[in-house]
Amino acid sequence: MKDVELSAAQSGAGTEDDTLYEVRQKIYPRSVSGWFNTWRWVLVWFTQLVFYGLCWLPWNGRQAVLFDLVQRKFYIFGLVFWPQDVFFLAVLLIISAYALFLFTAVGGRLWCGYACPQTVYTEIFLWIEKVIEGDRNARMKLDQATVGGRKIAIKVAKHSAWILVALWTGFTFVGYFTPIKTLMDEVASLQFGPWETFWILFYGLATYGNAGWLREQVCKYMCPYARFQGVMFDPDTLVITYDLERGEPRGPRSKKEDYKASGKGDCVDCGLCVVVCPTGIDIRQGMQYECIGCAACIDACNQVMDKMNYPRGLIRYSTEHAVEEHWGWNDILAHIVRPRVLVYSSILLSIIAAFVWGLATKPALRVDVIRDRTVMAREVEDGAIENLYRLQVMNVSEMEERYVLSVTGLPGIQLVGDAQISVPPATTHTLTVHIRVPADSARRGANPIYFDVKSLNNLKTAVHEKASFIQP
Repeated sequence: MKDVELSAAQSGAGTEDDTLYEVRQKIYPRSVSGWFNTWRWVLVWFTQLVFYGLCWLPWNGRQAVLFDLVQRKFYIFGLVFWPQDVFFLAVLLIISAYALFLFTAVGGRLWCGYACPQTVYTEIFLWIEKVIEGDRNARMKLDQATVGGRKIAIKVAKHSAWILVALWTGFTFVGYFTPIKTLMDEVASLQFGPWETFWILFYGLATYGNAGWLREQVCKYMCPYARFQGVMFDPDTLVITYDLERGEPRGPRSKKEDYKASGKGDCVDCGLCVVVCPTGIDIRQGMQYECIGCAACIDACNQVMDKMNYPRGLIRYSTEHAVEEHWGWNDILAHIVRPRVLVYSSILLSIIAAFVWGLATKPALRVDVIRDRTVMAREVEDGAIENLYRLQVMNVSEMEERYVLSVTGLPGIQLVGDAQISVPPATTHTLTVHIRVPADSARRGANPIYFDVKSLNNLKTAVHEKASFIQP
C-alpha cells in the first residue's frame, strides 16, 4: 500500500496515538484509453441500461420486473414468485457465491474491476467530474485554488449533477418495489408515500456518498471482498502483474538511448500506472489488496511502451507461475483448468441445472388445506359426520383459472357446496368447504382423505393434497 506520511501536524494533535490513523490523500485518477478501458465502459453502459431501463419494460399488462412487497409477489417477466418460493432465492444466492469463487480463482477481481456497482458509479461520477472540472491536472489546480466565484460555480455544478444522478438512481431502485409509473405519478403530484421518500433519499445519498466522496475508501476499508480475496487466489490465478525482471532497474531515458547498454529495464519510471489507478496504488510494488483489477495501469503502460517502441505487456494479466517460468499464453491457459476450477465449475453447473429445472417445473397451482380446529367434528342430518376445512387455492399463473374441487379417501365422502371456483391471475382464493362422511364409513379418530383441485383450462394443472378427517 502506498505510504502516507502521518504526523501530528496533519492530524492536528501531538499525541502518539494519532499516528495510528491514516490520513486520506485525495486521489485524482487520470483518464486513460485502451482495450480494457473500452470494455469497462461497455460494462458500465450494459449494467446501467439494464438497471435504469428494465423497470420501464411492460409485460402482460404490468411491469416486467416488480418486487411487490405489499402483495408479497415477485414478478420477473413471465414468472411469479410467492413467499413459498424463497427456496429459489436461496439457490440464486448460492449460484452467485460459486460464480464469484470460480471467476476469482480464474481471473482475480473481475467483478470489482468491471461490474461492481461501486466501480460503475465511481466511473460515472468521475466522468461527470472530468466534463465539468477538467482532467486530472485541472481538478488538482481547482482544488488548490482559493475560494472564489468561479470555483464555487464549478463545484455547485458538479455536485448538482451528482445529486441528480443519485436521486434518479434512488428513484429507479424504488421503482422495482413500487410500480415505476405509479411512482412517477406520485412525483408529478408531489404525493410521495413516506417509505418511498425515505428509500429514494437513502439510496440516493448512498450513491452520492460512495461514488462521489468515499470512492476508493469503500473498496479498501468497507468491502470485505478485498480482505478475503487472498485465500481465493493461487499461483495460477490471472492477476495484474508487473514484470519485475523485465522492468527493473527502472529509470527515465530518451527514446533513442540504448538503455540496455546502461543496465536499465523497460520501465521508464513515468508513473502513469500510478496516476491512472482509481485506488492510488503502485502496481510495481507487487500485488496489493487494494487492487480492484480494473487494468487501467495496463492501458497506460501499453501506451508508453508503444511510444518508446518497446514490446507491450510490461504490466499485464498473468499468473505468478507464468511470470516465474516465462510462460506464454498457451501455457497460462493450459494451467487455468486445474482441480479448483474444475470443482467450482462442476458444482456451479449442477446448481444452475437444478435451478433451471426447478423453474421449468414450477407448479402453476398451489393448494393449502387447513382443517377448522374450532369445531373438531359435528353430526348433521341423516347422522353424517361433517368436518370443516379452509382451502387456500393459489393461482400462480398470469391468467384467470377455473378449478374443480373433489375429495376422496373414504366411502361415501362428499363435498357440500359449489365444487367449482374461479381464481384471478396471480391471486390466492380462500374458501371454506364442508366435507361429510356417513357415520359408519370411518373409524374413530383421524382418517386420511385427499383433496383434488384441477384446472378446467389445463388438465395437466392439478394438485393432490392430503388431509385428515376426524371421526368422533
